[in-house]
Amino acid sequence: MALLDIKKAGAPVLKEHCAPVGRVDKRLKKLLDDMAETMYNADGVGLAAPQVGEPIRMIVIDVQDEHGLIELINPVITYREGEAVDTEGCLSVPNLFGEVERAAKVKVEFLNRRGKKQHLTATGLLARCIQHECDHLEGQLFIDIAKSVHKGAEK
Repeated sequence: MALLDIKKAGAPVLKEHCAPVGRVDKRLKKLLDDMAETMYNADGVGLAAPQVGEPIRMIVIDVQDEHGLIELINPVITYREGEAVDTEGCLSVPNLFGEVERAAKVKVEFLNRRGKKQHLTATGLLARCIQHECDHLEGQLFIDIAKSVHKGAEK
């Protein structure tokens, strides 16, 4: 596995509409592994492929709940319910945080690393993370939709 370079706001790839994954091959499985390692190393809870320079529809998420690491290939949010406003940050936008309104509950359909269709219903932080990372696949950052943005503490 390898640590990947996380692209920062302003990088053109972060504004791209990402292409669907056609076939999950050995290279993409390695990319999923490297994305997870990169996310954990950066103390993140989610990472989308464009954040590491790959304009394809893949996401890794781990919000430290019973689901553990979730790999979503070609994710599509099929249902949204309710609304919740909370603070978000992003590995591609260091030291900035914003108040973002999201659906309180989502259902997402995706392929796993074996190419099998999966469904997941999520609430709370997992629902927020799924929506945040899916936005990356559409070329949108949280700062584009935040009600307000503020600086965080430097690490």
